[in-house]
Amino acid sequence: MMGVAVDLTVIWAFIIAFAVFAYVVMDGFDLGIGILFPTLAVGEERDRAMNSIAPVWDGNETWLVLGGGGLLAAFPLAYAVLLPATYPLVIAMLLGLVFRGVAFEFRWRSPRHRPLWDGAFFAGSLIAALSQGMILGALLQGVAVEGRAYAGSWWDWLTPYTLLTGLGTIAGYALLGACWLVWKTAGSGQEHAFRMARWAAVATLALMLGVSLYNLALDPQYAARWLSMPMLAYAAPVPVATAALAVLLWRALARRAELAPFVLSLGLFLLGMAGLGVTIWPYVVPDQLTIWDAAAPERSQIFMLIGVAITLPPILAYTGWAYWVFRGKVGADGYH
Repeated sequence: MMGVAVDLTVIWAFIIAFAVFAYVVMDGFDLGIGILFPTLAVGEERDRAMNSIAPVWDGNETWLVLGGGGLLAAFPLAYAVLLPATYPLVIAMLLGLVFRGVAFEFRWRSPRHRPLWDGAFFAGSLIAALSQGMILGALLQGVAVEGRAYAGSWWDWLTPYTLLTGLGTIAGYALLGACWLVWKTAGSGQEHAFRMARWAAVATLALMLGVSLYNLALDPQYAARWLSMPMLAYAAPVPVATAALAVLLWRALARRAELAPFVLSLGLFLLGMAGLGVTIWPYVVPDQLTIWDAAAPERSQIFMLIGVAITLPPILAYTGWAYWVFRGKVGADGYH
């Protein structure tokens, strides 16, 4: 039975990792559009950008619910430790998402106050992206745990490292948003998106490198995982593949490809997720709790796995169908 429990715990770790990745790449590009919103021309450019994500933006946040709810259900001890450690960031993220959602709807219903709602859309997107990046940084830099509970202060999450990871997330989301607009728009909006994508790509890669180097100094165990054998043999393909994708992305933007930059940007995020796995596996709270330490009882995991097996395929099918139906570019009339 122990073998079954271990297997279930690993399965749940990958389910939650998949949900987090799905949220980051799907909600990431519409948060990125919000981050880039002040750079878009008032009028047609902004309207086309909003219409490009209108059919899918709220469904993208389904994955945030699955990731957060899955963490609570499958790894309750990790949830009990990580949530108090990042309360201010979680609250800021949720308020940013709520404010952004309200702004998305009201900018169409109140043209007189549209500049206000455009500003709210930008601010909500920026705050949500920064908070998500800083939550990741707070996890990686370590969380104080005593007696299976969080033992740190209210402000432990605020460090130069978490600010760096927050800026990296902002840059990465801006890259996704710009590449999405390259794919989904035409005319002056697409020209502007190409320019923004190049700047965002440079910023994203520079900040990825900065965070990676910071990680080596942050924790001796992180350095050992990346710089010593035999882990080096397994970890080395990640930075090599990242460099290769970066070159391909830059060339795709230079030749003015439309779909390729977005796909390659998703690849960069996937490799970033793989690098995160190399850095902390099998810990869910680095140096404190492994996935097995934090896991729910076996019967609970089985019960929840049945639920996921029933609900996840329809979610994937509906998501794929929605993206397929609205696969075209946004025209001058605002429709696909």
